[in-house]
Amino acid sequence: MKNYQLFINGQWTASSTGQTDDIINPADESLVGQVQMASEADAEKALQAAEAAQVAWRRLPARQRADLLRAFTKEIQANRESLAELITKEQGKLFKVAQFEVDVTCSFIEYACDWARQIEGDIIPSDNPNEQIMIHKVPKGVVVAITAWNFPLALAGRKLGPALVTGNTVVLKPTPEAPLSTLELCNIAKKAGIPDGVINMITGGVEAGKALVESPITKMVTMTGSTPTGQAIARSAARNLTHVQLELGGKAPCIIFEDADLDIAVEGALHSRFDNCGQVCTCNERMYVHEAIYDAFMERFMKRVGELKLGNPMEASTDIGPKMNQAGVEHLEALVAESVAAGATVLSGGKRPAGAAFQKGFWYEPTILAGIKQDMRIVHEELFGPVLPIIKFKTFDEAIQYANDSAFGLAAMIFTNDMNKIMRLSDELEFGEIYVNRGHGEQHQGFHNGLKLSGTGGEDGKYGLEQYLEKKTTYIKYKA
Repeated sequence: MKNYQLFINGQWTASSTGQTDDIINPADESLVGQVQMASEADAEKALQAAEAAQVAWRRLPARQRADLLRAFTKEIQANRESLAELITKEQGKLFKVAQFEVDVTCSFIEYACDWARQIEGDIIPSDNPNEQIMIHKVPKGVVVAITAWNFPLALAGRKLGPALVTGNTVVLKPTPEAPLSTLELCNIAKKAGIPDGVINMITGGVEAGKALVESPITKMVTMTGSTPTGQAIARSAARNLTHVQLELGGKAPCIIFEDADLDIAVEGALHSRFDNCGQVCTCNERMYVHEAIYDAFMERFMKRVGELKLGNPMEASTDIGPKMNQAGVEHLEALVAESVAAGATVLSGGKRPAGAAFQKGFWYEPTILAGIKQDMRIVHEELFGPVLPIIKFKTFDEAIQYANDSAFGLAAMIFTNDMNKIMRLSDELEFGEIYVNRGHGEQHQGFHNGLKLSGTGGEDGKYGLEQYLEKKTTYIKYKA
């Protein structure tokens, strides 16, 4: 069992509260580890350490910062198997997917390192004689990073890479539900030679998080999580006008048009619903299928759903593991029951699985619902689990109307071979990411951003990197 203190200024430090939190394996409810709960004073101590370290860190040439971060990723890769096993135990993710998550964590950081020599400003001609205007980019200072439980390690890498390579220092608050693998990064960073105070981590609840966000030391908050939590962070950050970058909830539509390649559409829709037990913010959360191909599509789709294996996430043959927690299972049960009462039909699943292997843990069968109406709550409220409501549509305009009828605007998936449809959908769909003829899965060089209640700002690529930089303008007057 893993036990962790707080990591402040390069040292494991006891929390001032004396309180601990248990981390439970979602597959069997066994105790995986304990973490200490930070107080407001602990949060301030971590911020002060980051602030002190930032002066020397930002003065390092960006290439030297990148060299240290590359050494960091090599150490992460050296611990790939143990980190992946820890992710599976604390989060329930399939072990084969957890291994991939470790790889993605490294590639997030490595991609950021590639920008070390490309943090470029501008020289602009002045309206005044004998004067030049220089705009250069500088680090913000201390960045507070807050991560979610569905990809605990990868989300840490996604934030640490660009924050650190641009010269900021970080206080990271891992998700309370699955913090263990992220905390292991502290030991790895120390071994890789990352200077003390550059990476700090504290665990805890609302008190610690609020202290981090509201401190005047904090110059930026980057958070991945739920929309209500993001809204609370935005309110708290407003006290000091702290820059906030939020990646929040999603309710991605998956639209299957009559001219789609059915084999590609089936596999894309399947992956994008059941990947990570449906616990992905860009997952296929509601599916719209054109009436002309509805029967043919559903026959193939339901066959594939029936082949999915629910079970032990450590076994290579497993397709779907457990939900993260009991509250998530109960949320699915309530939405499915409400939909059935309103006239929906359960085509598969719809309950917790039977059998000795599922007596403990947080399990729910892969569930498909037909007969869904657009105004049902299940179409508008985030599921974040292996349940999929399906709606039949008639016209192109109806599909756009249904898709945009959401408070969220993170991702959408469309399957069509008609370029006219693709271009119009790119114009009219109100989502930050649109996937055409494939399931979800953004790339590092893209820009991962949400519209509406799905967030503000964004991550990845050059636009994401620039979130961690301020612009400073200098007017230089010289003698003729």
